[in-house]
Amino acid sequence: MKGTAVNTRVRTHAGEKATVTTEISKAGIYTVGVASALIGIWGLACFVGGMVASGGPLSIVGNWFKAVAGL
Repeated sequence: MKGTAVNTRVRTHAGEKATVTTEISKAGIYTVGVASALIGIWGLACFVGGMVASGGPLSIVGNWFKAVAGL
């Protein structure tokens, strides 16, 4: 009986570690994206509320200049 050579390779699972880090990064990006979208919507709602309280877009610009000038 002839001897046969058996080649064995050791496989490491480095890809799993990269996948976990990638998923954590994706979750962080989604969280920051949602938070910035909420802040943007809130800012737009405040701007629209200011226009309604002032009486329109021209009034809010005039009132802003009056506030900055201290009139």
